[in-house]
Amino acid sequence: MLLTLTAVLFTIIGLVLTGGGGWLLSLGGSPYYLVTGLAFLVTAALLFRRSAAALWLYALIVLGSLGWAVWEVGFDWWQLGPRGGVIVLIGLWLMLPAIRRPLGFASPTGTPYPASAMPLAVAVLVAIAVAGYSMTQDPHDLAGSLPKEIANATPALGGNVPAGEWHQYGRTQYGQRYSPLDQINADNVSTLKVAWQYQTGDVKQPADVGETTYQVTPLKVGDTLYMCTPHNWAIALDAASGKEKWKYDSNSGMNPDRQHQTCRGVTYYADPAATAGTACATRVYLPTSDARLIALDAETGDVCTGFAENGVLHLEKGMPYNPAGYYYSTSPPVITDGKIIIGGAVNDNYSTKEQSGVIRAFDVNSGALVWNWDSGNPDVTTPLPEGQVYTVNSPNSWSVFSYDEALGLVYVPLGNQVPDQLGMGRSENVEKFSSSIVALDIKTGALRWVRQTVHHDLWDMDVPAQPALIDITRDGTTVPALVGATKQGDIYVLDRRTGEPIIPVKEVPAPTGAIPEDFSAPTQPVSDLTFMPDPLTEKNMWGITMFDQMMCRIDFLSMKYEGRYTPPSLEGTIVYPGNFGTFNWGSVAVDPERQVMFGMPTYLAFTSRLVPRDQVPPKGQDEKGSEQGLNRNDGAPYGVYMGPFLGPLGIPCQAPPWGYVAGADLATGKIAWKHKNGTVMDMTPLPLPFKVGVPGIGGPMMTKGGVAFLGAAVDDYLRAYDVTTGRQLWEARLPAGGQATPMTYTVGDKQYVLIVAGGHGSVGTKPGDYVIAYTLP
Repeated sequence: MLLTLTAVLFTIIGLVLTGGGGWLLSLGGSPYYLVTGLAFLVTAALLFRRSAAALWLYALIVLGSLGWAVWEVGFDWWQLGPRGGVIVLIGLWLMLPAIRRPLGFASPTGTPYPASAMPLAVAVLVAIAVAGYSMTQDPHDLAGSLPKEIANATPALGGNVPAGEWHQYGRTQYGQRYSPLDQINADNVSTLKVAWQYQTGDVKQPADVGETTYQVTPLKVGDTLYMCTPHNWAIALDAASGKEKWKYDSNSGMNPDRQHQTCRGVTYYADPAATAGTACATRVYLPTSDARLIALDAETGDVCTGFAENGVLHLEKGMPYNPAGYYYSTSPPVITDGKIIIGGAVNDNYSTKEQSGVIRAFDVNSGALVWNWDSGNPDVTTPLPEGQVYTVNSPNSWSVFSYDEALGLVYVPLGNQVPDQLGMGRSENVEKFSSSIVALDIKTGALRWVRQTVHHDLWDMDVPAQPALIDITRDGTTVPALVGATKQGDIYVLDRRTGEPIIPVKEVPAPTGAIPEDFSAPTQPVSDLTFMPDPLTEKNMWGITMFDQMMCRIDFLSMKYEGRYTPPSLEGTIVYPGNFGTFNWGSVAVDPERQVMFGMPTYLAFTSRLVPRDQVPPKGQDEKGSEQGLNRNDGAPYGVYMGPFLGPLGIPCQAPPWGYVAGADLATGKIAWKHKNGTVMDMTPLPLPFKVGVPGIGGPMMTKGGVAFLGAAVDDYLRAYDVTTGRQLWEARLPAGGQATPMTYTVGDKQYVLIVAGGHGSVGTKPGDYVIAYTLP
């Protein structure tokens, strides 16, 4: 009976592999699955006939599969496992005496002898030995070290922020995410313990949009921490104890039309003209998801009614359409030269009637409009006259700005015009400014330079990250530089005075073949310092088993893919790097003394498929308007289905690693080391601590102590790394997803490291409302 059931199983497996393998071969894929499927069917026939030859044939299947797998991927355990796991397990099953006995023979005396397991046992043992050896290898690891020498003993950190404080999103206006503190260092970081924990009380609600996320990096000024929450509460905490000082609820409400429900930070300002101790002498500015900017007294949390309209600046003013749910600021504005400068996020791919991406500067005290830079009308920056509106649907900036007061420039990362995947009808200005970094004059808003990172962007490759400003020494000369991380993996290192590359940027040929109504750029820029991944191939397809891996191979070859920048299509296109980007809003951290960079490159392929307007489902059905599902693009000739490239079991079709930590020398433009980051602990039903290198979204922070801190990965940990080698030094389990950038500060003589753990809706990490500070024992 058991033998018969085994033969039936072989028949089913053979039919599945033969059918799928034939389909794959017809697409130009590997013949392995078809050949193996036929071999399974022959083995099934031999089992039905009770022939011992079945064991010999299956031994050949094991060895043939092993040879093919090693030929394809070498000794990469995470690639070998799906190819050979089922094969080896079945081999072990066939060696059971209950299976071999009916395949054996009887002696002249009638004693039954099972068929010999020797050939199959040898084959299985060889496979297990190869698997064991592959577990000791890491073909994806790049070992190396960054220079320890101080290249600039008196580095420019940006502003006059005390060493123990964190005044802006990236600590200073330079956005370096670097602290000159060194009490916590590579030698003692492993002893960090929780100092205090606070819960905001702002938790994810059943009616929240899917992309409700907690991404805030708190500020530390004096003895107080300032932060916001996803539903736009502002909170002040005692930095030493975590005790709440005040809390303000902006009552921004719930709106299902919002694509994002988040807040990355607040902005602090000390009015130099105010008398210390008077109301609103120091202020916190809170952006909200209903398009307001609210001024609060930093000491009490009371609204500063002298700002704008009773303390509230309405950002919808001058917008061409009703912006409710479609326009808001998710990132903190910057304050310089008496101006508060702010951009805004628009909902991706909901409609062609989106708000303007205008960048505006308001008087920090009165809220009066000082200038506006509208990329649709870039030469006119004087305040928009009453009754007029800004350019519809122009490239927007939803991330964080940096600025250089000495140069009088603010640096703005720009996205692209919605719809992201449709480029027909874009204006000359949209083509110029989409997916770029622009430098604007702080006093007037006038454009000083623009550096585009993608031409005619059809892939949602917004510049997502705050530019980091750092002075770099090259050939004995110090150059004021800007480091811009991009979704496509390029790191632009530019002279921040002119936008010209310090590390070379070259134009390379790009794939063609856009839909007839559109076009694709013939070339695309690539920086010499790049973390762009190698192009995907069929061999890179993955799965838990050989069956879902086969289906991923079929899907891969069924879609359009010619490498990075393959245009969107009706049959479906693979977008790699995907929409989450190699780098996102978390940016990178730079050390201005050693002139090195620490980052978290992520590699997760997406797919996009254009849908003609007459085939788009009625409104309200199967729509997401974000990185996953149907993006309606109302008003455009096509909607688009998009999302991560996943297999039948809901796991990525591309093989891991999906996430790394990496270090680069900014003086030479060379990547020094790159290591897998994160485990599947929180990605699987069972808490398996396998370090495969997982995706993440969030940012790092570095210190003079030679340590980098990073949460971000989709397992719930905060980790510390040796900046020089990338070696992990410490980790702490978080009670929720840590998709926020950590920061550090001192109170008295004690250094703290702090992270907010609240989860991220898009990547599915555990939601929460935790603020956790760590310190040495």
